[in-house]
Amino acid sequence: MDELVKAAKSLSDPQRVRVLNLLMQRECCVCQVMEALGISEVNASRYCHALLDAGFLKMHKEGRWRHYRVDAASCSPTLRAMLQSVREAAKSDPVMITDVQRLVLCAPGAEHTPSEHIAHCQRWPEQQRSGRGGK
Repeated sequence: MDELVKAAKSLSDPQRVRVLNLLMQRECCVCQVMEALGISEVNASRYCHALLDAGFLKMHKEGRWRHYRVDAASCSPTLRAMLQSVREAAKSDPVMITDVQRLVLCAPGAEHTPSEHIAHCQRWPEQQRSGRGGK
């Protein structure tokens, strides 16, 4: 029952549900979550950490960047059922549909090299100070 309560608490914030929906699409670094949702780095990182702590996410580091992904195969049946609920809700939720569309636009594609992705991530602090980044 502890797992259920912890997972439910992690999904009690609509922003964390939005983050989980993005990460169900594909692996993302924190800067991509920031960009797609228009939120600060601190908030994106906190939301990802809460979902990681609840058992929904896996994380790996590349240099100083943390990349998060949903690994449904390693989740318990309880968490998989909750992931399915988020997936179903996202199909008809206009905010989450828009989030995924933004993720597609902001995400480095196959044509980007790892160094171009790193440069993209490094620009975020500057963009936030100048008002072009998250809130």
